Amino acid sequence: MGNAKKMLVTGSSGLIGSEVCTYFASNGWTIHGVDNNGRSEFFGPSGDTRWNQRRLQAELPNFVHHELDIRDRKGVLDLLVAVRPDAIVHTAAQPSHDLAAKMPFEDFDTNAVGTMNLLEAARRHALEAPFVHMSTNKVYGDAPNELPLVEQATRWEYGDPKDRGGITESMRIDRSKHSLFGASKVAADIMVQEYGRYFGMKTCCLRGGCLTGPNHSGVELHGFLSYLIKCNIEGKRYSIYGYKGKQVRDNIHSLDVARFIDAFIAAPRCGEVYNLGGGRGNSCSILEAFDLIKDISGKSMQYDYVEKNREGDHICYISDLSKIKSHYPGWDITKNLRTVFEEIHAAWSGRGAGRS
Repeated sequence: MGNAKKMLVTGSSGLIGSEVCTYFASNGWTIHGVDNNGRSEFFGPSGDTRWNQRRLQAELPNFVHHELDIRDRKGVLDLLVAVRPDAIVHTAAQPSHDLAAKMPFEDFDTNAVGTMNLLEAARRHALEAPFVHMSTNKVYGDAPNELPLVEQATRWEYGDPKDRGGITESMRIDRSKHSLFGASKVAADIMVQEYGRYFGMKTCCLRGGCLTGPNHSGVELHGFLSYLIKCNIEGKRYSIYGYKGKQVRDNIHSLDVARFIDAFIAAPRCGEVYNLGGGRGNSCSILEAFDLIKDISGKSMQYDYVEKNREGDHICYISDLSKIKSHYPGWDITKNLRTVFEEIHAAWSGRGAGRS
């Protein structure tokens, strides 16, 4: 293992981080995972990711866990000196809109300052390492809602045929309402681009749609699909917030995210931005998600409707994948929507959801 390439993965116990760890470990990389279970601090016991950390430590012989908060600047610098990774995948974040307003300093320090700590440490000690940053489609704020929409029986749909492919990277990121979470992620996104453009580092921002998969510790405030399916299995009531439940999201399986990261690291670029989601083929509204999980589980969703939508919530968001596919034509979605639902359903069932 002495000659194995080394990867640093922040947020290694989270959904995307753990998928990246597993994927690259199976390809012979030594993985240095950074996580301090911040998700339990943000979301309480239901957001705890220690189970995922233990799973990685048990299953991956070439995995090393580092208990480190990315807000700890000296700790991050020291770790980069010690590891000197060949690639960095930054997935750690405070990921909730609603929580950001309640803990604005923690949100900004984690998302913006934490990213800055990593970038500068990488510039000093791992300058050649590709740096992949998990950004978010929330950097666009609510600007996507300005596109003309038409109401259909089960979803909102783009009204202009030219928008049918979805949101492109040319959508503006300012002069819109983001939530404080969206704003802190904008700060990180711009800084990742700047380290690429200004210092020539091989960086990219992946502006994710709904990233999902069986290893998500889904909670109401973050992890929409995982949480929805958990509610279905347990017979819990799910709350729809506005837009008649017809708001649309495109869903991408965490494995397809890891596969793209692999493609980028193999042929990196400087300061790039990509919209990364499931695209039109993996898009669904909340009402459509209810129908699909009922078809899989045999159980109807129990739900309440709240008239007020969430602040800055997207009404219809589908990621346009044309840029990402033009730069990396070997990459495409491999897990369709039904497969994503079936895997999450199986994972929650296996984890004991639905059993008291």
